[in-house]
Amino acid sequence: MQRPLVTLMLSVLVALVVGALAAAVAAEQTLTPAAVPSSFGHYQPPPTFTEQVTTTQYLPLRDGTRLAVLVARPARDGKPVDGRFPVIWHHSLSATQQDGDGVGPRKGGFASMPMLTAYGYVVVQVARRGNGQSFGTMRGYHDRNEAHDAYELIEWLARQPWSSGAIGQYGCSNTGDAAMHAMTVNAPHLKAVFAGCFSWNKYDAMRRGGIFAQWGTGPTRTIEQDMAVPPVAGDEEKVLLRQAAEEHMRGVPLFELWKSLPYRDSFAPSVQSTFWAEGSASSYKPQILQGGAALYIVGGWRDELRDQGLIARMNIPGARILIGDWLHCENEGFALVEEAHRFFDRHLKQIDTGIDRDPPIHYFVTGADEWRATSDWPLPQAPQVPFALAKGGLVQGAARGAALRQTFDVDYTVQPCAEAGSGSRVQPCHLSGQGLSLAGKVLAAPVEVTGHGLADLWIAADTPDANLFLLLEDVAPDGTIKVVTEGRLKASLRKLDQAPWALPGLPWHRAFAADVQPLQPGVPVRLQFDLLPTSYVFAKGHRIQFTFTGSDHRERARDPQAQPARITLISDKAHPSAVSLPIASER
Repeated sequence: MQRPLVTLMLSVLVALVVGALAAAVAAEQTLTPAAVPSSFGHYQPPPTFTEQVTTTQYLPLRDGTRLAVLVARPARDGKPVDGRFPVIWHHSLSATQQDGDGVGPRKGGFASMPMLTAYGYVVVQVARRGNGQSFGTMRGYHDRNEAHDAYELIEWLARQPWSSGAIGQYGCSNTGDAAMHAMTVNAPHLKAVFAGCFSWNKYDAMRRGGIFAQWGTGPTRTIEQDMAVPPVAGDEEKVLLRQAAEEHMRGVPLFELWKSLPYRDSFAPSVQSTFWAEGSASSYKPQILQGGAALYIVGGWRDELRDQGLIARMNIPGARILIGDWLHCENEGFALVEEAHRFFDRHLKQIDTGIDRDPPIHYFVTGADEWRATSDWPLPQAPQVPFALAKGGLVQGAARGAALRQTFDVDYTVQPCAEAGSGSRVQPCHLSGQGLSLAGKVLAAPVEVTGHGLADLWIAADTPDANLFLLLEDVAPDGTIKVVTEGRLKASLRKLDQAPWALPGLPWHRAFAADVQPLQPGVPVRLQFDLLPTSYVFAKGHRIQFTFTGSDHRERARDPQAQPARITLISDKAHPSAVSLPIASER
């Protein structure tokens, strides 16, 4: 029996509507650059208050340790405004935002968060125990003492007469880690965290590839440096400040702690802990998920911790991330405070700011110079394309070309180039004549690399161990070489294992002491590791180049077992070596 005409037409109409909705959803999931919501980075509601007043005090914790607290409140006519406001706080290295506290002088970003008092927030700075004006002694870096301090502080902030009970937290670098650890203790009133450039797993971040070659090992300050910070109100003679500074001196130097922990399961007698696990947010993933605080991550394509933010987002459902072409904790050309404001308004004031309708990932494409948005990482449209190593250079595609067996010298006196920078901004750089460089053909069209490169290499050396560093480089027609990203691995820790958390298709090394596999003289071994992620366009006429070295100017406390005079890179039928890059197709 035939259906009535009206019923048939209705069915067709429903099918068209459903199809249109499906197409709209698909379009939203693969936004073109022009479709990025205009409120991203441009959230500018009018300010409510034009003044701010601050007070400082000491707050005693459960064990009697006194922490220094600075409270900034909205004000009118020089007096704090009555009422209850959401609170945003910062677990920092001082209560007065000194340049050495981890966010530095970058006033356009994290250091400018106190300006949010103009929009009806109370903004609080707290010096972590053993730092700044606070009393106490640091036990490592981001230990459970600090995490439990955060619980007390969050709940104290929620009880104050000027607090609405909705608490947010922010931070970058060491304070970004502190914010992540605050998420591990399930403080009932913590609702939202805005954190940048932190470690998801301390070992993978600070001994990446099993190699101690990092720019930072935390604060190590003298009494004189501690005495230079402004004191808490009532301590103008700095009597309490000196007492606190003297307590700080009993802390365990972070450089010595990390140097004593070569393996992921190493035990540190100085803190009586397998500290890589204790100090890693990844160890407390179940607690983070149970707590349910919203998370917004900030990263930079020229920051050593950029992979950590992407991995954290994969493991914390609902987390958001933005990554710019920035160095550590920087945000040049982007209104970071406005984006944080949009996030906090949504989760602390329950205002519809449009953020929930945005894809969770925003990233800047260097070379194309545009922001893009996506719901998926790795990008579905950026499959891994292998570049085989061959005599004479790189061959795109499956392993082929003339066999390669080339030995290069390792220079342990290598110094950074002028553009490497210093401190938290130190970068890898190409040093002419160092290591072994293999370049591909001149590009006939631009090539976009967005994601994590993967190295699958064979090497040999005459020492029990060797460190291999790999640089992905852009060679311009005039011969200028720019480092795009990097990867590395200690050969003795090459054994692969299954990571206990989600990864974006990356090889993972457990790196326990029991996993050590010493090299045999001249015997090839296979090294598989990832490159730090990037989003970069190689221009037409340029060439893609890989440079391999056995040392890095950032290395600290070198392992004598991993100092061969020469390393041999091998690529033949029995030992095919290649590096794969995630090459994005046209959208």
